Amino acid sequence: MSNRLATESSPYLRQHAGNPVDWHPWGPEALALARSTDRPILLSIGYAACHWCHVMAHESFEDPVTAAEMNAAFVNVKVDREERPDLDGIYMQAVQAMSGHGGWPMTMFLTPEGVPFFGGTYFPPTDRHGMPSFRRVIASMAEAWRSGREEIGRTAESVRAMYMAEAARRPTGNEPTAETLRAAYRGIARAREPQFEGLGTAPKFPQAMALDFCLRHWARSGEPGALDLVHKTFLAMARGGIYDQVGGGFARYSTDMRWLVPHFEKMLYDNALLTRLGAHLWQATGDAEVRRVTEETLRWVDREMTAPGGGWYSSLDADSEGEEGKFYVWSSHELRGLLGADFETCAQIWGVTDGGNFEGQSILHVADPVVAAAQAPVIERATRLLYEVRAKRVWPGLDDKVLAGWNGLMLRAMADAGRAFGDEARVAAAVRGAEFLAHELIRDGRVMRSWMDGRSRIPGFLEDYASLGLGFIAVYQATFDRRWLDHAQALSTACVQWFWSESDGCFYDTAHDHESLVTRPRDMADNATPAGSSLAAELLLMMSEYFGDGEARRCADQTLAQAAELIPRMPVMLGHLLGACDLAVHGAVEVAIAGDPDSAAVRSLRTAVAAQYLPSLVIAGGTGDAVHAMPLFEGRGLRAATAYVCRGYRCDLPTTEPSVLADQLARAARVG
Repeated sequence: MSNRLATESSPYLRQHAGNPVDWHPWGPEALALARSTDRPILLSIGYAACHWCHVMAHESFEDPVTAAEMNAAFVNVKVDREERPDLDGIYMQAVQAMSGHGGWPMTMFLTPEGVPFFGGTYFPPTDRHGMPSFRRVIASMAEAWRSGREEIGRTAESVRAMYMAEAARRPTGNEPTAETLRAAYRGIARAREPQFEGLGTAPKFPQAMALDFCLRHWARSGEPGALDLVHKTFLAMARGGIYDQVGGGFARYSTDMRWLVPHFEKMLYDNALLTRLGAHLWQATGDAEVRRVTEETLRWVDREMTAPGGGWYSSLDADSEGEEGKFYVWSSHELRGLLGADFETCAQIWGVTDGGNFEGQSILHVADPVVAAAQAPVIERATRLLYEVRAKRVWPGLDDKVLAGWNGLMLRAMADAGRAFGDEARVAAAVRGAEFLAHELIRDGRVMRSWMDGRSRIPGFLEDYASLGLGFIAVYQATFDRRWLDHAQALSTACVQWFWSESDGCFYDTAHDHESLVTRPRDMADNATPAGSSLAAELLLMMSEYFGDGEARRCADQTLAQAAELIPRMPVMLGHLLGACDLAVHGAVEVAIAGDPDSAAVRSLRTAVAAQYLPSLVIAGGTGDAVHAMPLFEGRGLRAATAYVCRGYRCDLPTTEPSVLADQLARAARVG
């Protein structure tokens, strides 16, 4: 028998529709029931690709005895953190304050007003390793609600006070400077792990946004260590088990320092951020391996993560048949039988042994890059065969909801990669994605968070508006189709209209007309995805560059100033914000290309631009209405097939020669 989650759009919520727990989705019905029955809320937050969420579900939520105890004492609410990042952020702040750590599954106990009074993450079915069993926890919380209301009230008030203090906090930082950015790079460089590359130790995350900032820093300063850090880390990941050597695409993170054993879930946002980084790194280095891995990952997105209409799905699970990673690993016996004469070469390249490197099986990784490069045809032949064989296995679960913010990131990556690689098919895929997103997830100028089965639902958050806006700019830069720049401008205006607080001088993550919650969330730090505030700041800065929008610039500058004091303390966690700071401090590299975008002469100029890595590129092109109201074209004769390069209020002479344009761009990117 199904519970109330059976009709929800989230695959994660529907995974729990058959539980004996009387689950409710978050909403006024559940909150009203808690108030009318004077029961606390047991809030469980997770996501579809979360391994330990599945474990806790099997151990506790599918157990009839545990479910009966939950149903008797609580109003039980399930939330998909990907659909509701506002709730996830609010209650993650509380669980971290209460327990000293966070993560998923998140388990919170709330008053009927939604104020937390106890929380944790995973709880086992029996007492284990110092952790109380879940049944012990729910019994204790039920008893506390019956007989310890006064203590619960004090805890709830202290949490309210924490939220109020955070809401009232006004950073007093000055606007970031060039020295701010240099110090941020030094802070990130200190986190470099020199043996296996990357930032920090195990578990090791890709940190694509921090690496993107380091690449910007190299382009601006010529600092060789910055490029070395990005290049070696990208290759280390690409050669590790965190990268799917057979099918393409990066897993969420590595459980070890060597990038060997991944947490096998594949998230759309990681692959969006990493493929955009890969396209830029290829522009900077010309490394064929970087390009290959980037293109393989985008082909994986095309093949396994693309909705029929053009949007992109959210994630692939870590588990299949109840086991983490089972879909991805191989035994030497199986590979020997499949690969025949190619086995020994492939085993040397992929580090395959009879004993394996993961629970008796082998996670494929590039153990010998020299032989891999020399034996590329063998590897290509083997991966095609192994993909066909693997496709017949039981697949990991697919979370096929389409999220606006994550799709904006992938849209930007698709368009940037298509432009960088001169891949017209890739650009066409980006245009299809943009058309889908504009049609399905924007309603009367408002963005919706989630789309599934033909329905868009949940009002969008700041990250959704800003991420889509930046994605539309990337499509414009790849096509010079003015409608995408106009879409971005509309979303920029909407960010200020719905999320900007003039009295507080900052963006909030929820709109002014969003449902009332225990606090209004506002997160400046980039987490697994860029923060809404940093995305919005970059979008507004780009609009200022394209249209001379002084109001957009003012809001962006205030946002960056509010975050500036955080940069020295946590630069690794502010990678995307640092990229926006780079644009604010150093300005854009502005390129205007006049003439018919489809003419051979203009195409050659666009190719010269696409061949170079240019941080904070603002490029526009066309004639007539296509360049209307753009300061980049003011006062210019708009001669056919002519490029104009400017930075910092200084312009080079117009040129019709791609080689001259390339030289001008190389100088324009550097500062000092």
